[in-house]
Amino acid sequence: MIEPSGQFILNTFMFLVWGALIMWMAAGFTMLEAGAVRTKNASMICLKNIGIYSIAGLAFYLLGYNLMYVDVGDLWGSFTFLYGPSGDELALLDGDAAAEAAVAANGYSVMSDWFFQMVFVATAASVVSGAIAERIKMWSFFAFTLILTAIIYPIVGAWTWGGGWLAQ
Repeated sequence: MIEPSGQFILNTFMFLVWGALIMWMAAGFTMLEAGAVRTKNASMICLKNIGIYSIAGLAFYLLGYNLMYVDVGDLWGSFTFLYGPSGDELALLDGDAAAEAAVAANGYSVMSDWFFQMVFVATAASVVSGAIAERIKMWSFFAFTLILTAIIYPIVGAWTWGGGWLAQ
């Protein structure tokens, strides 16, 4: 059996590796979309897919993760802004050795979990991007991506993965 600190390291590392692999799906979606549209629109597809990750990362950090996982009731989590490391992780970074047991007991770094969840949020927006290629203006799609990644996906995700009413 692996000790808790070793388990923490392995889980955190794997969240980051799996997240990076999932992020590579965006490159695949971009190539698929660019090959399916007219040549004049290929650069717009590339820009749109870069924008997806930019918007999804910020929106999920600012609001989405809290809606999906923090203090989830039946429908959604907390409407607090900004997400960051846990208090125990911050205490450990400040040199408090007593916080090590609490951090290791969590099983993984909180921010590695945020990254892993964020790439799935962005992937959901990428799927929609392929479905509407050449059919929407860029800024309209970016507005939709903001709403999807900050509110819609996190609330629906909270219903199941966050412990909401579907998890019951």
